[in-house]
Amino acid sequence: MAVPGKGLIDGLKVTAKTLGRRSVTEQYPDVQPELPPRTRGVIALMEENCTSCMLCARECPSWCIYIDSHTETAPSVGEQARERSRNVLDRFAIDFSLCMYCGICIEACPFDALFWSPEFEYAETELRNLTHEKDRLRDWMWTVPAPQPIDPGPSVIEADPAQAGPAQEGQAEPGGEE
Repeated sequence: MAVPGKGLIDGLKVTAKTLGRRSVTEQYPDVQPELPPRTRGVIALMEENCTSCMLCARECPSWCIYIDSHTETAPSVGEQARERSRNVLDRFAIDFSLCMYCGICIEACPFDALFWSPEFEYAETELRNLTHEKDRLRDWMWTVPAPQPIDPGPSVIEADPAQAGPAQEGQAEPGGEE
C-alpha cells in the first residue's frame, strides 16, 4: 500500500540536505571557467599550411567544411626544369552550426593546417554567422596552445641477469638459435 505524500516528503529531504551545502555555480561572464588543457572549442586554420587537398572536407561526417581553390603554375627555375603547378586556397569555411566537434578533420589533415583552439565564446544571434570563413579561422590561431611535450615514458633499465626474464637458462630467445 502506498503512503500518500511519500514523494513530497522524499523531495523535501533532498532539499533539506542540499540547503546546508555551498553552491558550486560559477558566475560565468564574470568568472572565466578553468578549462582542461586539451579542451575542444573552435577549429583554427593555419592557411599557409593548407594545400587544398580536400581530405578534411571528404572525411568530415557532417559535411560542414567548404573549400574552393584554383591551380596556378609556377615558372620553371632552370633550363631543363618543368613548370610546377600548385593549388591556391580561395575559400575555406567551416559551418559550426553543423559541426559535431569530432576532430576527424584535424586528424585527417596531413599538413597540420587545422588545430583545436580552447576558445568557446563564439555564439551568434543569427545562424548564418556560425559559418566561419578562412579569415576568421585564421584569427583563432593565436589562441591555440603550444603542443604539450612528449612524455618520455618509463626509463629503460638494463635487465639484471639474476632476475627471471623471458629467456632463462635452457630456453632460447625468440628468433635466436637453440
